[in-house]
Amino acid sequence: MINTQLLKINNLTVAFRTDEGVFNAVDDVSFHINRGEIVGLVGESGCGKTVTALSIPRLIPSPPGIIEKGKIAFNGMDLLKLDATEIRKIRGKAISMIFQEPSTALSPLQRIGQQMVEALRLHQKLTNKEAWNIAESWLEKVRIPDAGEGMFAYPHQLSGGMQQRIMIAMALMLEPELIIADEPTTALDVTIQAQVFELIREMRQEQTSMLLITHDLGVIWEMCDRVLVMYASRIAEEGTKTDIFSEPAHPYTRELLKSIPKLSGNKKRLKAISGQVPSPLHYPSGCHFRDRCPHEFERCAKEKPQLISLNGGHKAACFIANKLIEA
Repeated sequence: MINTQLLKINNLTVAFRTDEGVFNAVDDVSFHINRGEIVGLVGESGCGKTVTALSIPRLIPSPPGIIEKGKIAFNGMDLLKLDATEIRKIRGKAISMIFQEPSTALSPLQRIGQQMVEALRLHQKLTNKEAWNIAESWLEKVRIPDAGEGMFAYPHQLSGGMQQRIMIAMALMLEPELIIADEPTTALDVTIQAQVFELIREMRQEQTSMLLITHDLGVIWEMCDRVLVMYASRIAEEGTKTDIFSEPAHPYTRELLKSIPKLSGNKKRLKAISGQVPSPLHYPSGCHFRDRCPHEFERCAKEKPQLISLNGGHKAACFIANKLIEA
């Protein structure tokens, strides 16, 4: 029987050592991604989403970061046990990444064509001309006007939307098994955002999996099969998008959903979550959400809630998750 799991992360903990102290940016996180599946990772800024993503291809800067424990199994192979040469063979080819800021991910000193050709020749036995032709064809696929000229452009000569299209081309042109998209449309206007996501959907192969990181629940609904809700270094809830939107079981998820604008003609102000994400140097004891939670009680300060199974693949790390679903 073929294993449908492409990526499985167990008990991942990532710590950072700073002048102010040591803190866990990711704390005991576990989840999986199946082949051909799009999994959304959602939460406010500062919750650990990007650190989780960068841990997979081992791009955490060290120092100050260090993966303290855990296992990242990709195609049954533990990525944390590979040496530098072995992991470089996987980055870009088997696992690719669309970064949040294309202007900082692309080299300002090299033309677009040079950067794409370098990536292709690093992983495939191609002549310079063959790689150039493939790169140019991908610029055409992502609808860069006059792709031939675009190959000679420097990143600063292109708009943010064009830069992001090039990042998508670079992420997809080696036909990776897993794409990690870290808030790929944050700096773009709404019209360009819609075009970029439509482009990702079109270009992605059927068996290509994706981890899509965003704070936009509308994007999650449109793009994803399953959803992970992350808060203050931990997974708060996991389930299908129907589970998350129809039967949210964690107070944090419920509060996030209340903050979504609705086209109902209701003129009430949007409900904001009280307080803010705590500093990782000063997380509350027990449940990290308890100081913002409308349902806090004594146990929340004393114990760390574990992800419990509610039904099927729906899980939540809350002591009263079942009661919230039934309410």
